[in-house]
Amino acid sequence: MLQPVRTKFRKAFKGRIHGKAARAVVLNYGQFGLKAIEPERIIGKQIEAARVALTRYMKRTGKVWTRIFPNIPVSKKPTEVRMGKGKGSPEYYACRVKPGRIIFEIDGVSEDVAREALYKASAKLPIKTKFIKR
Repeated sequence: MLQPVRTKFRKAFKGRIHGKAARAVVLNYGQFGLKAIEPERIIGKQIEAARVALTRYMKRTGKVWTRIFPNIPVSKKPTEVRMGKGKGSPEYYACRVKPGRIIFEIDGVSEDVAREALYKASAKLPIKTKFIKR
C-alpha cells in the first residue's frame, strides 16, 4: 500500500477540492491514459487495487505509470467513542484528485487491450474517469 515515508505534519485538515487540475493534464509517458472527470479523494488501497487490475489484464506486458500518490493523512476516531477528546489518529493516506488529472498511463500494448485494462482499473476507483490516447 502506498504511503509517504515521512510527512511534515501527522494530521491534516479535510479541505475541499476546488477547480480543475493544473498538473498532470497531458500524457507525458505512455500512449494511453485514464483521466479523472470529477473531484474526489482516492485512498492508497484503491490506487493499488486499480494498478493490480490493470497489470493483471495486460498480463504484465507493457509499462504502467501511476501519476498520483497518496500523501494526505486521513484521521478517524475509533467506533463507539464519545464526541470531543481531540482529533483521531491517522488511519490511511489519500490523494486529492481534481478533474482533468491523469491517474494512470500505459504503453507497450494495443489500444483494445489498453482500453479494457483501463476500464477494469476505473472500476476500482471511486470517481468517473475517461480513456484518453495520444
